[in-house]
Amino acid sequence: MTRRGLPTVLIAALAALLMTAASLLALALLGPPAAVTGAAPACSAPSLPGTTVRVTEADMGAGMMGRSAMRRGMRLSVDRASVPHGQVSLVATNLGSVPHELLVVPLPQGQTLGARAVGADGTVDETGSLGEASASCAAGTGEGIAPGAASWVTLTLPAGHYELLCNLPGHYLAGMFAELTVT
Repeated sequence: MTRRGLPTVLIAALAALLMTAASLLALALLGPPAAVTGAAPACSAPSLPGTTVRVTEADMGAGMMGRSAMRRGMRLSVDRASVPHGQVSLVATNLGSVPHELLVVPLPQGQTLGARAVGADGTVDETGSLGEASASCAAGTGEGIAPGAASWVTLTLPAGHYELLCNLPGHYLAGMFAELTVT
């Protein structure tokens, strides 16, 4: 590098440092932009009967993962792994940036969690599903739980093992499943 090019490099480096500092200060003072926080209808479930299981559905968002968000960057988690048999209310909250849903499917003895066959459309066979929460800010079936929203379903579950999953195309393969044991 010549002596004439050194000032240009130093000015560019200083400008980059100032822009980074200004961006961090703006985030600290103003918070992240709405697109990052998943601005959507915020809602919560009403008082529900039986034992309540809180289900969290999340993804890293298309912005962080590129066009294909199906790289195991999604998750579905439950606040408890086991509940007593009887009425069980499942409340699914979407903390991600894309729509999700919640299906409750019996997990037969000997079947491995997360090992259901996935069709060419990126979904698993829903035959035998006991219930679904996919209506934003409402109970039951809908068009998907919007980012920031919740959906819920109340079922009477006998003792057994159940797979809770999101069956939107590619989401199951991306890791959106969890087990619930009913005693």
